Amino acid sequence: MPSSHRKIMINRAPVLTLWAAVVAERLGLDRDEALTLGKALSGLTAYAKGIRLGIYEPTPETVSDKRKALQQGEEIHIDLMGRSIPAVHTKDGLRAVRQGKPITPASVERYLGSKFGDDLEDVRQAMTALANSLPAADLARQAFRLYEAFRPEVKAGTAGWGEEGELDLAKLALADRS
Repeated sequence: MPSSHRKIMINRAPVLTLWAAVVAERLGLDRDEALTLGKALSGLTAYAKGIRLGIYEPTPETVSDKRKALQQGEEIHIDLMGRSIPAVHTKDGLRAVRQGKPITPASVERYLGSKFGDDLEDVRQAMTALANSLPAADLARQAFRLYEAFRPEVKAGTAGWGEEGELDLAKLALADRS
């Protein structure tokens, strides 16, 4: 079966992580920088959804931790796919921050490899083709809508939380035409 017609069972989080990284790279960041932003964006999105579903509840401790992270200086925020992602300049380049520490690109690659397995490069290539099919400015505006068009379908609400759905690579090829 051609790779563009393959369907992969996978959770939404790694799909969003990889897509956000591909988008960030298309918008001018290097791959390592983009990987960390993709992971941070996916985490922020999952956390926000968890709060909406009542799975997570912000506590005074988490608010305090966020405040402490802001006091560390040298932090900037990168806007990507409708989210503001905290990041810092390190000796190796820009890195998104999670819990006050820079995310390592290698940890994101391991995460993606463990979730996508042998399909990682095929999915990355399909996402890259989609990202390259649009001018950068259009991609920046439409990236989350495109993700919504191809992301795996799961049950609504808490029933779908953490569940796998079907990622159809053909939807990636069609997403920019929808």
